[in-house]
Amino acid sequence: MKTSYASVFEFGYLCADEEQIQQGYTYIPDSDFADLERRCLTDDNSGFSQIMQPRIKQGCHVLQVQNYVGVIFVPSGRHIEVLPKTGIAEWDDANHSSNIVVRKTARKSLLMMLQSLREFRHIALDSSDIETLHLPLLEIFIARFLDSVNTVRKRGLRSDYVEQQENLLAKRGKLNVSMQIKHNFVHKQRFYCEFDEYLQNRPANRLIKSALLKVQRYCHQQRNQRLLNELLFYFDEIPVSTNIEADFSQLNLIRGMNYYQAALAWTRLILHDQSPVSMKGQSNAPSLLFPMESVFEAYVAQQLRTILPAPYSLRTQSRAETLAEHQGEGMFTLQPDMIIEHRELRLAVLDTKWKRINAYSRKDKYGLYQGDFYQMFAYGHKYLSGKGTLALIYPKTQDFREPIEHCFDFDKNGRLILWLIPFTVSVKDEVTKDELHHHEVSYLLKKLETSSH
Repeated sequence: MKTSYASVFEFGYLCADEEQIQQGYTYIPDSDFADLERRCLTDDNSGFSQIMQPRIKQGCHVLQVQNYVGVIFVPSGRHIEVLPKTGIAEWDDANHSSNIVVRKTARKSLLMMLQSLREFRHIALDSSDIETLHLPLLEIFIARFLDSVNTVRKRGLRSDYVEQQENLLAKRGKLNVSMQIKHNFVHKQRFYCEFDEYLQNRPANRLIKSALLKVQRYCHQQRNQRLLNELLFYFDEIPVSTNIEADFSQLNLIRGMNYYQAALAWTRLILHDQSPVSMKGQSNAPSLLFPMESVFEAYVAQQLRTILPAPYSLRTQSRAETLAEHQGEGMFTLQPDMIIEHRELRLAVLDTKWKRINAYSRKDKYGLYQGDFYQMFAYGHKYLSGKGTLALIYPKTQDFREPIEHCFDFDKNGRLILWLIPFTVSVKDEVTKDELHHHEVSYLLKKLETSSH
């Protein structure tokens, strides 16, 4: 049986020619390829051209995915998972087309980093989850959602007072005079009443039921299907939401309903197609995609904030400075990813780059981008007044395992210097986060102390 998904790494290639698979391309059916190509070439303000671009490689028409990862849906009902490649230290170019271990590592790395994003903080990984990482990314998302709903089921669906209107044989609650005249002018024995009834038909339960029905279209893994059917049976008497926006606005998690939070967080993602990039365009095929630049930045910031020792503190996304002023008004906001401060005194400016560099290729300038250096130069002069430490943080790879030993001087006196530092993404199960990043943070702090003297 053919799989319902295709798997490709960022910057990899999709093609509709099965003979090209041996070249490392990922095969997708003609209809899916044609739809994706049309979406790339259609100017419908969906921004899909940022996700993938048409190419011709060795005479073969291909689509190259960019540095966005996640899930792309196609109208056929299949989907494409795009996994991170750049930050995987264990990457093996020779075996990437068939290496299951590499895909599991990529999924684990991505899930770990996604927990740094506000929308995905409810993702939890434990030792049992690691065994399921051979599943496609979408099925892992579905499994986490179903587990959160199952928690709600075990704790019990909460009821609420719901206003009802019915034409009854006995008066109950308050008589609706206008409806009584309209419906019971002849039937004097009836009473058109308004009353409150304690029911499970409340916004939170309706929204979860709607999300369950939506993922039913994409759920193919046996364990997920079994649990989904059990949950739908349990929610059988709950109606679906007829107005999703209104139900979200009426959510009221009263005391004792904290166990609903994870399920509702997933529900919001599912029903709103919420992610850093959620594109439908004219094809009405949603995509759950994440720009790796943003994911990596959030991950590094979270780790640094967790293990940065006192009295240091971390500020993210500062907008305090501009590149220039015109008639007293600042223009071109400078927004570095992170600033390390000591009692509100700025000590260092950090910027993350989801790029691969080669620490062993000095003659090629390590594969660095001149534009990144211009950017750091501006940060240094505006945020540090031209004196202090700057750092560019890249994902740790086989070609960049240790910080480049010597700094880059922005002036002859060494007052403004830049360091290049690798940051580990993929981890071994037995290594804690503190142990994982201790070396990297210690190195950075050591350079800060050296430059401050």
